[in-house]
Amino acid sequence: MALLTCLPVCKMEFDYSLDFSQIDFRAHPELYRIGRGEQGVLLVEPYKSEILPHWRFKTPDIARTSAAEIYQLFLRYKAAEDFVGMDMARKFLQMGYTRSRRYANHKSGRKYAKGTKEVLPDAVDPVKAESAQIFYETWQQVQQDPEYLKLKQQHRERYERKSTHS
Repeated sequence: MALLTCLPVCKMEFDYSLDFSQIDFRAHPELYRIGRGEQGVLLVEPYKSEILPHWRFKTPDIARTSAAEIYQLFLRYKAAEDFVGMDMARKFLQMGYTRSRRYANHKSGRKYAKGTKEVLPDAVDPVKAESAQIFYETWQQVQQDPEYLKLKQQHRERYERKSTHS
């Protein structure tokens, strides 16, 4: 029997094996896994349906409105001590940044040449770069929020603790 040491808490991978069409993660936060980055951002309900309609990044003005609306949802989830909602808002802000950056670097939004792993040359779009910066700043604000960090730690301790024995 091998002993695993995970202090203070092991991070668990996002669980893609769940039947997302049947789970209300507000009612069942114990099933939610934070995962890495944006994992599950378009799967976890009811949050996806609440946040996605506000997620836009075509221009800096649109990105500014979008980031502000998503931040307001974050604050609403925070007031309700709804960590899953807070984390999903964080993931949408992060995705706003990464998608804006991709379009800032590649006009088509395609990083690789079709059917290959060849990275296309950068063609920087300053408008999309500004949109990315707007999302980045809001994402960082959310990610560093003391209440978010506290609830994230609690969620990991309560629901994502791996067994200490295998």
